[in-house]
Amino acid sequence: MSGAGGPELLSLDQMQAPQAGPQQVLIRVLAAGVNRPDLAQRQGLYPPPADASPILGLEVAGEIAAVGEGVTQWKAGDRVCALVHGGGYAEYALAHESHCLPWPKGFDAIRAAALPETFFTVWVNVFGMGALAPGETLLVHGGSSGIGTTAIQIAKALGSRVFVTAGSASKCEACVKLGADAAIHYREQDFEAEIRELTGKRGVDVILDMVGGAYLPKNLRCLALDGRIVMIATMQGAKVDGVDLREIMKRRARLTGSMLRPRSVAEKGEIAADLREHVWPLLDAGRVAPVIERVFAFEDIAKAHAALEAGSHVGKIMLKLGD
Repeated sequence: MSGAGGPELLSLDQMQAPQAGPQQVLIRVLAAGVNRPDLAQRQGLYPPPADASPILGLEVAGEIAAVGEGVTQWKAGDRVCALVHGGGYAEYALAHESHCLPWPKGFDAIRAAALPETFFTVWVNVFGMGALAPGETLLVHGGSSGIGTTAIQIAKALGSRVFVTAGSASKCEACVKLGADAAIHYREQDFEAEIRELTGKRGVDVILDMVGGAYLPKNLRCLALDGRIVMIATMQGAKVDGVDLREIMKRRARLTGSMLRPRSVAEKGEIAADLREHVWPLLDAGRVAPVIERVFAFEDIAKAHAALEAGSHVGKIMLKLGD
């Protein structure tokens, strides 16, 4: 990719394969996920960290081709999915050994590659920073996204009630089929009023928000006592007017948020270990599964980016690189 701009800037190129360093594994990539941070990086809005590959792509699945010095968890030939620090749109990608997870039972490369970015994000934000507990209520904005479809399933499997917002009747229907207790068509309904009715005016315990902007004042008014808002993106703006700070005080609310990519190697390793313990059994048992909208051939990467940018999908957009 040269410069910043639209999907048409994306092209295939030949580069030397990377070499696995200490605690790293080299993965022969069979499939990769396409995520909104990839779009932002392509647009020049989300520069990669200095220590990251300039190649796009944050999640992959494939076979380990080689292991670096000190690797103890994996060996050549193991099938893994991994959160990578860039470089996922390539035939070979590097990952720290602690950021890899085995393919769940019955999974192929496409389904395995659909897991890392969304599952890491949902786990650390909803259940870590948001501290969602069984019996509590979660509101997810963007319920039909890869993040949203993941959050619905994990939260329901672990005993929470889930409400979502989505931008069309068909997206709302898809969310309910995945287990959401109610889906609010935000273009036609006021989600604040709907949440008040759905909760008997109590409000929700946790809100996962990737919208930002004018949603914040409404989110605060949707919270129950001791409620938590977790911000993971600002698709409608990072600057907010009209926030009444008294809403935070009277609800004893907590407003927090995070970005996944800048987290340390150790932090990401801890998230992976938690997922393996608490969520991978749900995947193995078929109680939770990634939702995949469409799979593109690697050479159609520009079309994959355009599809994600269009916003009509439910679940994940994926790339197929090998067999």
